[in-house]
Amino acid sequence: MPKRPSVQTTAAPLIPESPTYDKLRDAAAGCRACPLWETATRTVFGEPVGRPHGGPRVMLVGEQPGDQEDREGRPFVGPSGRLLDEALEAAGIDRSQVYVTNTVKHFKWKGEEGGRRLHAKPTTTEIRACLPWLAAELRVFRPDVLVCLGATAAQALLGKDFRVTRQRGEPVDSDWARIVVATVHPSSILRAPDPEARERQLDAFIDDLRAVARLIHGLGASGEGAHASP
Repeated sequence: MPKRPSVQTTAAPLIPESPTYDKLRDAAAGCRACPLWETATRTVFGEPVGRPHGGPRVMLVGEQPGDQEDREGRPFVGPSGRLLDEALEAAGIDRSQVYVTNTVKHFKWKGEEGGRRLHAKPTTTEIRACLPWLAAELRVFRPDVLVCLGATAAQALLGKDFRVTRQRGEPVDSDWARIVVATVHPSSILRAPDPEARERQLDAFIDDLRAVARLIHGLGASGEGAHASP
């Protein structure tokens, strides 16, 4: 009996040798490492907003693209992205020094409401399948500061026992980057029950990003990020 073809369980075999951003983005466009590609419109890869000398100082990592990101093929262009832009500006972080990406590169959804597809949380298997892309992005850009936005990104990179509620805004020792910080995902602020709660949560989020801005300033203009883990 002929052997059944092996099942590809992670994106690791798809990572190009001597990867560059363009090589990674092109390779990820055809990723089939987990079933999410079947219902998503396209791969939504990370995006450097600017091309400053030496690469972005900060990498922001969320959970996965949302409905609008999936349609446009760009990360953080929906409501969460607009709130993130507002918070970055308030915190004094130059958007041109930021790279934005997600732990999972395809949109996972579970039905529609009002013409908008509803987000579904990715599984551990789906996160594990996609993690080689994120590891490769970190190797290419070597940011000074890595910011995990929300529990999915934080636990994918810092371990399943990590709790954003306990350690938000605090620098964490990690091989992924020179400095790693976790905070909430902007989408959690948008889900606040009332305007007052939203304002309080946004202020706390901006405070976390101000701490990141101080860390960048403390590293100096010539600081080099650490190599990411394989």
